[in-house]
Amino acid sequence: MTLTAAPDVIELPALALVLLVGVPGSGRGAFARHFTPGEVFDARAFPDADALRAAVAARLAAGELAVVIAPTTRPLDRAPWSALAREHDVKAVAVLLDEDRAVLEARSGGTLTREELIAQVSELRRTAGGLRAEGFRQAWHLRGEQIGRVGVRRVPLRVDRRDLSGPFDLIGDVHGCLLELRDLLTRLGYVLDGESVTPPAGRTAVFLGDLTDRGPDSAGVLRLVMGMVASGAALCVTGNHDEKLLRALSGKAVKPLHGLDVTLAELQEAGPTFQAQVRTFLEGLPAHLVLDGGRLIAAHGGLPAHLHGRGSGRARSFALYGDTTGERDELGLPVRRDWAAGYAGAPLVAYGHTPHAEPRWVGNTVNLDTGCAFGGALTALRYPERETLSVPARAVYAPPPRPLPPGQPQE
Repeated sequence: MTLTAAPDVIELPALALVLLVGVPGSGRGAFARHFTPGEVFDARAFPDADALRAAVAARLAAGELAVVIAPTTRPLDRAPWSALAREHDVKAVAVLLDEDRAVLEARSGGTLTREELIAQVSELRRTAGGLRAEGFRQAWHLRGEQIGRVGVRRVPLRVDRRDLSGPFDLIGDVHGCLLELRDLLTRLGYVLDGESVTPPAGRTAVFLGDLTDRGPDSAGVLRLVMGMVASGAALCVTGNHDEKLLRALSGKAVKPLHGLDVTLAELQEAGPTFQAQVRTFLEGLPAHLVLDGGRLIAAHGGLPAHLHGRGSGRARSFALYGDTTGERDELGLPVRRDWAAGYAGAPLVAYGHTPHAEPRWVGNTVNLDTGCAFGGALTALRYPERETLSVPARAVYAPPPRPLPPGQPQE
């Protein structure tokens, strides 16, 4: 790995474990001025390594950035920190402070012998190129005067839209049902003029993924939703069908099942320009969204509390596919656990993915997939009102593999 040479400002994820890598005297304590005291964990302030690790773990579990100053010259020293980041589904970031040896000797104050200092500097520089292999997603290399000059900017994760407070209209799996989508938006008070959509004052639609397949007009749904997102009238998270379509458009080998073959034919007919636009749109979709100050989570397959706001592969997989066992049932469908039954988080989680005959409220979760493409309905949740609104399907576009299970009313 080639370390990233630092510009005047380095960008760090707003939620991460940041390891300040350097030998004694490299300026780690001074560099920590870029962070608040509550974010910085210096090994010298803890009785032992276990106490330090526990404190950092508690910070990450709370969804807060943690900055660690600890002995990190060797890969063996750094391994526990990249592992802790993975355990808490956050990025591990290394900031390597590479100070001149003469400066280090002057600062050491006799705490290290000259031979010890040379050995540590040599080991650090010898192993610095392997930081990505050690599990660090970002690694910044600051040399000499850069250490004191560079600034730090926090970058929110793509899933973090706590700044948006709504009100929202969250819409379940559309699956190519364009006419029903237009019906539902109209019922919600959106004004439609061709593919132009004007939302009610202050409101934003939030699509919960699976825009395509099974229904009669996936290309039309994509045009409408992409236009709404581009105009600021809507947000959208990705679903497993959207993810599979993206892989197909990217040239990956996929099985064109469950209506994907029809969607691809529609996009082929629409032409390469539209296909490129769809691919760009799907690539930019977050796996879930944290909204309204953290009080609302939008995720296609649902999301347990410990994964809210996380950008890890594990969080993404759960948001797309739900809590799967890896097994298949007698119809060849994935076996899924009922994650909502055990959910005890404070945020309301709105999701879809598993169709039911009516909206399914379980605790502080609501499943809005009411099987429109299967002849059911297309459903929205008005938030913060916590009211659902459904429009019936105009036809059965795809036979359901089994009867839709009943929903569950709001308690």
